[in-house]
Amino acid sequence: MKLEEKIEKIKDSLKNKKVLIAFSGGSDSTLVAKIASEVSKEVFAVTIDNGVLPSECISNAREIAREIGINHIVIKEDFLDDKSFRSNLHNRCYICKNKMYSQLEKEALKLGLDNIVDGTNISDLLEDRPGIMVTFDNEILSPLLLAGMTSEDVLKALKLIKQDYSRSTTCLATRIPKGQEITMKKINRINYAESLIRNLTQNETVRVRDDDDNATIEVGELGKILDVNKIDHIKSELKAVGFKRIKLDIDGYDEYKKDIVIYKPCKDEANKIMFETQLPYQIDIKKTCESLYEIAELKCSVEMGIIMMELNKHNITIFKKGKIVARKVVDQDDAEELLITILPYIRRII
Repeated sequence: MKLEEKIEKIKDSLKNKKVLIAFSGGSDSTLVAKIASEVSKEVFAVTIDNGVLPSECISNAREIAREIGINHIVIKEDFLDDKSFRSNLHNRCYICKNKMYSQLEKEALKLGLDNIVDGTNISDLLEDRPGIMVTFDNEILSPLLLAGMTSEDVLKALKLIKQDYSRSTTCLATRIPKGQEITMKKINRINYAESLIRNLTQNETVRVRDDDDNATIEVGELGKILDVNKIDHIKSELKAVGFKRIKLDIDGYDEYKKDIVIYKPCKDEANKIMFETQLPYQIDIKKTCESLYEIAELKCSVEMGIIMMELNKHNITIFKKGKIVARKVVDQDDAEELLITILPYIRRII
């Protein structure tokens, strides 16, 4: 499907609705807000200031909402007061998203808005984000998902409509490995380190991973940080705030991943072309079957952990361990379109 067709699908899903948008000012929520401002009956953008966001996130969100011309509300709540969040267990993302959407539901009710809208896109479903289940469980409207938009599509669309967005919106708690407690000290030093590197190197995208007092730096443009004086200054400043060792990840940080399916040679002549995707989480076979019945004929076995289905003359097999295999497809583009259709119906195990 062409980008322009996907944008039209987003417009159709938002047209004449009274919506509250979960708004960070990042690429996804900005695109949704911009389109909603043109086609929706009433629009409010709401940002949850949870105490673990980059320092400039809230001010950037305010500025972008002002540029778009929509109402903007900031709700402040310190998530570090919640022990279950601070503990940083495997379901931290789910706990965080659940707390956020509880606040959004209250605000939507207060404002008399019919729909809560978020910026979940197809690429999000390829990552280990348990919070996605909050979107599904609460029937949140996700226009980018409905339109089959990937992260790459979103960036192309923003460029097409000449709309700026904030590059610094992701929760700083994501920089701390699961199982290591989230503390204000860690959040503050991550925030300081990222702001320092962003300003010093003029990198729009910066991540500093905090793993047991060791810092790993990721930047969008590696060349901008490769200067001896800059590196010495960064090392000195980061050690001053408590990091013991500082490393630079030369892979850098990509805003999106291009390949969502991988070609796998197949010996079976009848199904010679085969593509597969390995999701970074386990699939709830029972719930996924219940969801997929809407679009395809299925054979499900919860005991064996497998789903076999036919969709548009394609053969798809889904495994509990997260693998999705597509056969009888024409080429990579055909396989990607198939996966984009299926992913919104996948339900993961938390």
